[in-house]
Amino acid sequence: MSIKKDPWNQTEAQALLDAFFLLKNQEELRCFLRDLLTEKEIAEFSLRWKVAKMLSQGIPYTTIVEETGMSSTTIARVQKWLTAGKGGYRLILDRQK
Repeated sequence: MSIKKDPWNQTEAQALLDAFFLLKNQEELRCFLRDLLTEKEIAEFSLRWKVAKMLSQGIPYTTIVEETGMSSTTIARVQKWLTAGKGGYRLILDRQK
């Protein structure tokens, strides 16, 4: 059995986190993410965030599937991260209240 390495312990991932901290505002973040990610990745991440917000509001999976077009598997994965992840979704959801 192999042990998975934490991707955040990699030098490249740490450098990426450091780069985020250098950004000063939403426009800089928008420009950086647009250069870093494809349009498809931006759309995917945006939908995952929408799913997390909908799940936190208690919206049923079937409604989320209909509204977002995301698969029930992806929705279940977001639900798992929302309830048993590192707390990132919950942190931002709580701050947006």
